[in-house]
Amino acid sequence: MPDTEKKVENEMNRGTGLKSIDPPIFWISVIISAILVIWGAMATDHFSGIIDSVFNFLVGSFGWLYILFVAAVLLITVIIGFSRLGSIRLGKPGEEPEFSTRSWIAMLFSAGMGIGLVFWGVAEPIMHYVTPPPLGGLEGETAEAAVMAGSTSFFHWALHPWALYAFFGLVLAYFGFRRGMPQLPSSTLYPLLGKEGVRGAPGKVFNILAVFATLFGIATSLGLGAQQINSGLGELIGLPVNNTIATVIVLIITVLFILSAVTGIDKGIKYLSNINITIGGILLVLMLILGPTVFILNFIMDALGSYLQNFFELTFITSAVEQSDWPGWWTIFYWAWWISWTPFVGGFIARISRGRTIREFVIGVLIVPSIIGIIWIGTMGGSAIWLEQFGQGGIVDPVMADEAVAFFVTLAEFPLGTLMSVLATILIGTFFITSADSGTFVMGMLTSKGELEPSNGVKITWGIFEGLVAAILILAGGLSALQTAAIAGAFPFMLLMILTVAGILKALNEDYILHEQGEFIGTIDLD
Repeated sequence: MPDTEKKVENEMNRGTGLKSIDPPIFWISVIISAILVIWGAMATDHFSGIIDSVFNFLVGSFGWLYILFVAAVLLITVIIGFSRLGSIRLGKPGEEPEFSTRSWIAMLFSAGMGIGLVFWGVAEPIMHYVTPPPLGGLEGETAEAAVMAGSTSFFHWALHPWALYAFFGLVLAYFGFRRGMPQLPSSTLYPLLGKEGVRGAPGKVFNILAVFATLFGIATSLGLGAQQINSGLGELIGLPVNNTIATVIVLIITVLFILSAVTGIDKGIKYLSNINITIGGILLVLMLILGPTVFILNFIMDALGSYLQNFFELTFITSAVEQSDWPGWWTIFYWAWWISWTPFVGGFIARISRGRTIREFVIGVLIVPSIIGIIWIGTMGGSAIWLEQFGQGGIVDPVMADEAVAFFVTLAEFPLGTLMSVLATILIGTFFITSADSGTFVMGMLTSKGELEPSNGVKITWGIFEGLVAAILILAGGLSALQTAAIAGAFPFMLLMILTVAGILKALNEDYILHEQGEFIGTIDLD
């Protein structure tokens, strides 16, 4: 068949059908998702009770495992990126990157945590300022608590989460672009289980777990984003703030991100990601200029020093002796949330990172977004703390009553506050669409044999489920239900991710030996 005819046929299949799906993975995932949606809609109270039980069990029995796993992944990612293995290219020898560095960073940051950082960038520092982590017996609402609030927020949003994305992303990109395998979690099992393990039950289970980790991770973010948009509109135009309105916002945004998803990476996601970075940059500069500039810069330095000083103690905190609920509601929730995002963020970052070396990949994914996150939290959260310590106050009470209003309450206290609130609402919406769009794209890949351009039918299917699950979780319990969904979705996926650590180290070592000899390890045929 001529190339032109092949291209036309591929476009038709991608746009209209489900011809490329992996039937067991797709249909099992769809049926279980439908059962969860129906269960949550028909028996909301029972669904909510089960959610609470799951949270208590996983945090109480396996909180230590989440903490140990994330710490190990950070260490391994740094070793791989900055060791001799870092010279290996995620693609064929000499292959150039597909996207410019600016677009690449914009897309990976928007997909990775944009909406969460906007939601928690003020709320978290203020909440830690009131109730510090159980380290050193700090009293709330003191100067020491303010610095610890900044450092703890840096800890939750900098190196550790991005290490998860960097590790899994480079694993998928390596097997997908250098070894020629489907860009699926199952491919990472090849060094340990061979072709039969990848194509058989272990591989299918891994891919299905990745679908559900992604589904719950995205639903959590959609729920948080909807609540914050609701709060923003409440501040701007007096819209009622409640779970019903937030649910309607989820459904509206679902339609918008599905429309974006069907346009593909080169259009919808790429353009929106660049818009995100632009609006976010404008907000950051405005706050640096209009806010307490010198305090912000000093606060970032103080909090960064505290972060580095307390790095290891924060990394391994479980509060076994104090019996505090703090680690479960903060660090363990965050680590589980990031793990649940790992399949789709790692998969999406892998998809856009073809042609980069492992070292370049790790620096771009681990270091650059961490710096951006620190500057954002230091600026926005620092401004809120300044208001409490030296300004007129009025931030703590609204935030403790509703985390979603934190950003807008803070912006309102500075010049051009209304303009910044409008920009913030737009930013949340575009981050909202980009994150969900990316997740829809990756779930399409997961259920379509790793197809780099899933059909529109598959993407629309998963977009609808994302919106429905987010809406049901909001109605079933709001923030607590969203947090529990992320923790539950991440746990089984984390267990199988442990296998990928051994697999990638083995594969990279073999590849490096040939790389030094001027040879290419070649692709792997699973047929």
